[in-house]
Amino acid sequence: MKNMKRSVKKGFGFGITSGIITTLGLMVGLFSSTNSKIVVLGGILMIAIADAMSDALGIHLSEELSGKNCKEVWESTISTFTFKFVFATIFVIPILIFELQFAIIFSVFFGLLLLGIFSYFIAVQNKKNPLPVIAEHVVIAILVVILTYFIGEFARNLG
Repeated sequence: MKNMKRSVKKGFGFGITSGIITTLGLMVGLFSSTNSKIVVLGGILMIAIADAMSDALGIHLSEELSGKNCKEVWESTISTFTFKFVFATIFVIPILIFELQFAIIFSVFFGLLLLGIFSYFIAVQNKKNPLPVIAEHVVIAILVVILTYFIGEFARNLG
């Protein structure tokens, strides 16, 4: 990651973090509200496209506002879309091969593991103690998962 271009690194960091946390939150919320494999699968695919495009445009505008050159703007935009799409769609695999409840649990642990590994590299790069950095990022992801679970339960109970 050290030799990666700043613009690509920005897209990677944003894409992996948002791809994991947003997708896990959506998956858990849809699971707790519907318990439907097809709904969870459809949600993952929809968020992989819509949210990746939205985040890429957000990065694009942010980079333009900060005065980056055209090449850097587009590198950040394309890498954000690509990494967000990849890290969102990776969760399709467990949904397709496992029973839904196990796939959700597996996905949460897998996503937290990926986020922890990425957080470790961030800490090392910034010459910080990895444990607090990992804990901060993983705790935020866990809070998202817990909140979306209860929001899904609330939605299910409305119907």
